[in-house]
Amino acid sequence: MTASGLIVLDDEAAVASRAAEWFVSAVEAVRSPAAVCLSGGSTPRALYALLASDAYAARVPWQHLHWFWGDERFVPYDDPRSNYAMAKAALLDRVPIPAANIHPVDTALADPLTAARAYEATLAAFRAASRTEAGPTLFVATLLGVGTDGHTASLFPGSPLLDETEHWVAASVGERPEARITLTYVALDRSAAVAFLVCGSEKKSIMSQIAAGADVPAARVRPIGTLTWLIDRAAAPDR
Repeated sequence: MTASGLIVLDDEAAVASRAAEWFVSAVEAVRSPAAVCLSGGSTPRALYALLASDAYAARVPWQHLHWFWGDERFVPYDDPRSNYAMAKAALLDRVPIPAANIHPVDTALADPLTAARAYEATLAAFRAASRTEAGPTLFVATLLGVGTDGHTASLFPGSPLLDETEHWVAASVGERPEARITLTYVALDRSAAVAFLVCGSEKKSIMSQIAAGADVPAARVRPIGTLTWLIDRAAAPDR
């Protein structure tokens, strides 16, 4: 984390508002198929609601954007723990996105590894179809969060997935109560712009560790493009 990439805002509402401006700036010039990568959590939910509002919806080229997820719990789509379900309710059902542009992880498949391989194939097919327009990147914009232990997406401290160098998508089994499917750094780093949204006093300790150079999963994200941290004052690191 660099000082130039760290933006401290008053509260969660201000983080969501700045994130909406960040997102629109990243995508508003898109005129051909481009992928965005979504995150779960309460702060992204507030952002998604803003993007669906009159203040922002007209500024987003919905017909050109394809929607993917940085991670997903291996649960049905109607499970309250589903990141897809949250984004669907807060954003996707409220704006004119073509159904073919929405790419959730298929959690109805036999097992998490099968779901991970299928999602990697979906990403690869999109990348192949849009390679000329995308250049070296996969995502035009990627949203991420940070857990109190420093995890991001479903890349947890000590996980062997932190050292994955081949697969874009992997299954995380046994590291949390439910299995998960997560993008790896191989995919996340292929982003033209990444924004971490971090709110709440419970995140202050880990943000202070990241600012001090701690080697936690969130701190290992190194995108091709820009990296921005949008955090509220309660989560702001000690200096």
